[in-house]
Amino acid sequence: MSAFRTITVQRDGSVATVTLNRPDKLNALTEELFGELALALSDLERDATLRVAILTGAGDKAFAAGADISAMSEMTPARAKAFSDLGHAVGGQIDAAHFPVIAAVNGFALGGGCELALACDFIYASDRAKLGQPEVNLGVMPGFGGTQRLARRVGIARARELCYTGDVLGAEDALRIGLVNAVVPHADLQARVLEVAKKIASKGPLAVAQCKRVLSRGADVPLATANELEAQAFSALFGSSDQREGMKAFLEKRGATFVGR
Repeated sequence: MSAFRTITVQRDGSVATVTLNRPDKLNALTEELFGELALALSDLERDATLRVAILTGAGDKAFAAGADISAMSEMTPARAKAFSDLGHAVGGQIDAAHFPVIAAVNGFALGGGCELALACDFIYASDRAKLGQPEVNLGVMPGFGGTQRLARRVGIARARELCYTGDVLGAEDALRIGLVNAVVPHADLQARVLEVAKKIASKGPLAVAQCKRVLSRGADVPLATANELEAQAFSALFGSSDQREGMKAFLEKRGATFVGR
């Protein structure tokens, strides 16, 4: 694993926790941080033993309070486009990863921070969390996939409302509209997310990876095409050792031992 300055990566068996590590800046997103996050995701993608990743923020206040405004304030249009491309590339890596990525939103997830959480497979939030896309207050708009992922998560009318007004939601309101999957007491968040991650990690990794791939690709194609993607993925799993082990274990009334083959 590479050495990093703005993030940390820790392993607990087959689960990795990636932490945005600029707590003095509320984990504000920079070009350096996106670059390091991209490297970390590439490292994890090459690790066949990795089953699930958790993405969270250091400190007690923020997942990521947004992009670093002091750095953005001097950007030219060309540099802003390059910065946006970095954010989109990281979101694309999360989408394409063979493992699920769970966002543990432990505080502010605003602007780019909300967009980064939206790129994850699903979001668990602390009861102290605040989420939103307030970029219009700065004369700009979401630039890391927020308009598109937010609309897919909560519906286009809600996404329009949040992007146009810049309103920030508390955790319970975010849960009500489907932006987050669960709200957890702040002190319990990391333990709860790790529990869910380990539960997923205990399942057949090839099956989980195919679920992720088909759910992601199927969202943007006609239903008949999506159903065919599902049928192909389902049948392909019957050529795996994990399928044979899983079904044999079920019939023998014991726990399965999956190896990812």
